[in-house]
Amino acid sequence: MEKLVCVPDFEAAAFKLLDNNALQYYKSGADDEFTLKDNKEAFKRWIIRPRMLRDVSQRTITTTVLGKSVAFPIGVSPTAMQKLSHPEGECANARAAAEMGTIYILSTISTSSLEEVAAAAPNGRRWFQLYVFKDRNVSTDLIRRAEAAGYEALVLTVDAPLFGKRRSNIRDNFHLPNHLRLANFDIGSTNSNALNIRKDFVSAMTHIDALMDQSLTWEDVKWLKRVTRLPIIVKGILTAEDAEIAIQYGVSGVFVSNHGARQLDTVLSSIDALPEIVKQVAGRCEVYLDGGVSTGSDAFKAIALGAKMAFLGRPLLWGLTLGGQAGAKKVLQIMKDEFDLTMALSGAATVDKITEDFLFRQLTSRL
Repeated sequence: MEKLVCVPDFEAAAFKLLDNNALQYYKSGADDEFTLKDNKEAFKRWIIRPRMLRDVSQRTITTTVLGKSVAFPIGVSPTAMQKLSHPEGECANARAAAEMGTIYILSTISTSSLEEVAAAAPNGRRWFQLYVFKDRNVSTDLIRRAEAAGYEALVLTVDAPLFGKRRSNIRDNFHLPNHLRLANFDIGSTNSNALNIRKDFVSAMTHIDALMDQSLTWEDVKWLKRVTRLPIIVKGILTAEDAEIAIQYGVSGVFVSNHGARQLDTVLSSIDALPEIVKQVAGRCEVYLDGGVSTGSDAFKAIALGAKMAFLGRPLLWGLTLGGQAGAKKVLQIMKDEFDLTMALSGAATVDKITEDFLFRQLTSRL
């Protein structure tokens, strides 16, 4: 890995190493994959306006998220089934995030359980990404386990009443290898619906689509707040209107995301959706972003536009593929170093000095 110096290097190397089954699952987007491409291209439309002769000799890249410090404002988004890329899967990524002092979000559809990840990174900051099922006992069981295992927040995913159409997965008949399991449905549950989910991947995804609650509305956030005292972050918000509704229902954070462009194609890129949401939220809760973040300057732009923190998903999978925990940690270190360098060269000595004045948006990318 010593010759890999940026996320694109890790991506190219991982593409060569992963088997087609895992590769197509990880890299795929919905339908024509327009938004998948635009998630990255959109960052190039936001151009940095650096300021000169500012003292950047002493820089601070720490920030505070949900009242606690993080070492730098770049975290790890939930991605499913990480053991497809490395035997230690989610546990290795969680340890890498903990060592780097940042936040790791565990997916409901993980190949390591809530408890296994908590035991692997007991001192790390961990959030849990939650789907709500028609059988609320399935979701409630997951919430109770997350609370018991020390997860700090619930990241309620609201953009997936059904899973998007990822054509390459259909063509290649994606499957979870026999030696892996959907671990959160394999431990601590006798619920029949949870047992259905854990059978095998093809069956499981059929069951998950059938079992996820397509009737979910904002009123169900009230139910969730009655069920848990954990902070609730709604993930999958792309409009100011929905951000306002989320605030009215008392969420602790709004997560601007298009699900890695895996749900509905031709929606806004996350970075282009961010400004109107930040304006609407107006400081009443924290705002986070994922989708297309692959350089430290991408994260800088997200912070400049008002995000409290930027998260990345696929890049950690590429690092995990190539070097397990060490590979994931190196990806985070690269992102941290690039973010710090962007701050220095832009003239911002602290994270709170990164404002929208550092950016302007052009209509088309020229980079």
